[in-house]
Amino acid sequence: MKKSIIGYTTGVFDMFHIGHLNILKGARERCDHLIVGVSTDELVRSEKNKSPVIPYEERAAIIEALQVVDRVVPQYNKNKMEAWQQYHFDRMFVGSDWKGTDAWNAFEEEFRPLGVEIVYLPHTDGISSTKLTRIIKDLLDEHPEMREESR
Repeated sequence: MKKSIIGYTTGVFDMFHIGHLNILKGARERCDHLIVGVSTDELVRSEKNKSPVIPYEERAAIIEALQVVDRVVPQYNKNKMEAWQQYHFDRMFVGSDWKGTDAWNAFEEEFRPLGVEIVYLPHTDGISSTKLTRIIKDLLDEHPEMREESR
């Protein structure tokens, strides 16, 4: 009997966009069961020095509603080994923009003895939550009357 392949990926998923969907779809195509860690608001604030636009509960609900996702879990920290000890995944998925970085080279070394494969999925160029946030902020700066309308 063939062993079911468990996949794992994480993200903030703030202002969900096509790049997020591409990563999640690509991950699900390469595993039988996909677990997605969604960064908590506290983790985002500590790691990025800013609050997410969309609160954790709503971001998690968006990810949970996707057919390609089997389970959503909170990501309280970036300790991937701790996540593996809890979820025992076979493959960990990340965007190709992380390939070759010191952090992900270290993860590859750390997970190799466990038989966990790190899979780099194509990054979707031209889109990011940071870019979307900047566009909205610039638009509101140019049109302050829109700030009043949104209240």
